[in-house]
Amino acid sequence: MFKRCATLILLAATALRMAAATGATAPQPAAPETALFAGGCFWSLQSAFDKAYGVISTLSGYAGGTSQKPTYGNYAEGGHVESVQVVFDPSRIGYAELVDLYFHHTDPTDAGGAFVDRGSEYRPIVFYANDAQRAAAEAAKAALDASKVFGKPIVASLSPAPKFWPAEDYHQHFAQKNPDYYENYRSHSGRDQFFAKVWGEQALLDPGAPPSAGTKGYLKPSKAELQKRLTPVQFEITQKDGTETPFQNEYWNEHREGLYVDVVSGEPLFSSRDKFDSGTGWPSFTRPLVPSNVLVRTDTSLGMVRDEVRSRYADSHLGHVFDDGPAPTGLRYCMDSAALRFVPLADMPAQGYGPFLKYFK
Repeated sequence: MFKRCATLILLAATALRMAAATGATAPQPAAPETALFAGGCFWSLQSAFDKAYGVISTLSGYAGGTSQKPTYGNYAEGGHVESVQVVFDPSRIGYAELVDLYFHHTDPTDAGGAFVDRGSEYRPIVFYANDAQRAAAEAAKAALDASKVFGKPIVASLSPAPKFWPAEDYHQHFAQKNPDYYENYRSHSGRDQFFAKVWGEQALLDPGAPPSAGTKGYLKPSKAELQKRLTPVQFEITQKDGTETPFQNEYWNEHREGLYVDVVSGEPLFSSRDKFDSGTGWPSFTRPLVPSNVLVRTDTSLGMVRDEVRSRYADSHLGHVFDDGPAPTGLRYCMDSAALRFVPLADMPAQGYGPFLKYFK
């Protein structure tokens, strides 16, 4: 009874049109801004920014040279560096936070390249778009230099943002598209060893990782345990890819502030700040709070091609994501309430989610 069917899809589409007609909208975000960074292989730098809450989109590409329309085969000869363009929502993440993230994911003391990648095309540069970005970058660089955390002078340069040329499609989000190849490259690049030495082991964990190293914090129980712990509806949806009835589920009309986590593992997924009334009868979000914990896979069931959303550690079926959402992402993460557990803002510290309080300020 919980399987997604054509009737529910039609109902959802009708409700969405009704919502649009009545003016149901998401909370207004800030106008998107753009940042540009160079710091070694753009595969790795783009992967780091993709994991940050408030980042709307990223592009790998080339910048800083004199040649026109550079390609992967000739960008170095034209004086360009591998770069990553970051479009972000400043109401969710500030430019200073992006600069801090950048310095945690490159070696700003090496002017001759980055880790195993050598040459001026891999040198570290913060490209600023305006005076405010320049001031923030200068302050961050000065503070980092004064901290002596690297044991060497910070040589990353600051420069006005030049024209940015997007790289070829196969370079975009390379780490996600080619996980095995990328992990082999990264493990031999020297990055993780360097970051662990400078920042400590915790630096190797992304923002959505468990509170303890590895995956010890968010585990999927056995099938027998899940059958005991979950309600029949929760089990059907998370384990058998089911769908609950719209307008008759726990969170579609939930308006309190707080965190939505996987009902199976507890891994953090979405924030109430990004929840909006889509009119579909299911809880809907414009973006994940923890992008790395929300995986998207192709779903060809029911004779359609859709983007299914699953959790990272528990592999729970959560729902689907559609491209008819509001700004700034244009996405609608249509989730099943039964796949989620809501943690009210006041209860987050006691339940181990204190580190995520900063996203609600």
